[in-house]
Amino acid sequence: LPLMIGQATRLARFWEGAEKCYEAVVRFGFATSTYDRAGEPCGPDAAPQISAEQIEACLTHMRGEIDQTPPPVSAKKVNGVPAYKLARKNIPVDLAPVRVTIYELTLKELTGVRAQLRVRCSAGTYVRTIAHELGIHLGCGAHIEELVRTRSGPFRIEQARTLEELQQLKNDGRLVEALLPMADLLPEFPSVFVDDLAAIHIRQGRDFNVSPFRINAGAPHVKAIGPDGGLIAIGRIALPHVYHPVVVMPTASL
Repeated sequence: LPLMIGQATRLARFWEGAEKCYEAVVRFGFATSTYDRAGEPCGPDAAPQISAEQIEACLTHMRGEIDQTPPPVSAKKVNGVPAYKLARKNIPVDLAPVRVTIYELTLKELTGVRAQLRVRCSAGTYVRTIAHELGIHLGCGAHIEELVRTRSGPFRIEQARTLEELQQLKNDGRLVEALLPMADLLPEFPSVFVDDLAAIHIRQGRDFNVSPFRINAGAPHVKAIGPDGGLIAIGRIALPHVYHPVVVMPTASL
């Protein structure tokens, strides 16, 4: 789960629609009220005999751009109220399908009644719904037994820290080691190095020039980096070789 802290929250807008990657274990045999193992079983265990070929046939129709109905226990709102609050009060929830994109949906392994899937999808996709619908298509019920998000936008699980690790870093006075420098974020945005005077002007909201001889001249966004290596602003192209600051850091920040 990427966390933006302090001034870095100003950059969150650039990852709002970022794609996600998951590793999931689907348990076939019965559905649950929440579409995962935390919910109440919706019936007895059917102990099904299913094959990889049967699962693959179902996955074919789930790839690409599809309409997906969120689980009843979700943060989607119904008349301004989160669906999970209504579901927990046993109030029927009718959620409208949402258009999502499944870029990758791969069956990695099938062991008995458990299938391991790799999912790469657009923001707003529910892997729980994928499992639930698999159970419906196969006529045996299914739910998510294990789920790990391995990537959120450019952020990978290898960069993650456990709560215990963060606590230890804090105890050692080294919590800053868990932070990614803002100047290193958004690597797809070219870096433009500016002097102190230009940095002052950018923080005042003034447009700034970029050399027309850059290899990536004309990029939609650039990062303005100050003399100390800190992020000054994110600029959006306004004219050829001229950028307007759309996100400005009030002080030099790493």
